[in-house]
Amino acid sequence: MILIGVNMIRILFVCTHNGARSQFAEAFTRLFAEKLEKNIIVESAGLQPGVLNKYVVKVLQDDYKIDISNKKPQSVIELFNRNKEYDYVITVCSREAEKQCPIFPGITKRLNWPFEDPSDFSGDYDTILLKVRKLGNDVKEKVFSFIKELEEKD
Repeated sequence: MILIGVNMIRILFVCTHNGARSQFAEAFTRLFAEKLEKNIIVESAGLQPGVLNKYVVKVLQDDYKIDISNKKPQSVIELFNRNKEYDYVITVCSREAEKQCPIFPGITKRLNWPFEDPSDFSGDYDTILLKVRKLGNDVKEKVFSFIKELEEKD
């Protein structure tokens, strides 16, 4: 069980549409935080919110039993306008796209993890699913490493 209180870490993952990469990162952060009993609040948002990537929804459901099918992508600008504060804002898109992300108030560390955009993947259904599954695994490994680093800082 995660307790809210001291040592709370607030993380925001941002990608272009909040439909794939940031959804993976949010889901895996939530999963690892729960397993490791870390006090982490995590959200994700998009520069231009779109729709959930059906392959990401499938991979999370089939491989991790995480259901995001009813999640609505949200706007990073809306979070900024609500004066939300985060300890970490992590963009999981290209460096070029990252530059569009607003600077949040407070003491925020910004990181960029430039993962491939799965909306650029081509091929038949099974080929794209395989590529998205690999992307998800790459995001999962990066998130796990990041949370372990946070754990070492405690």
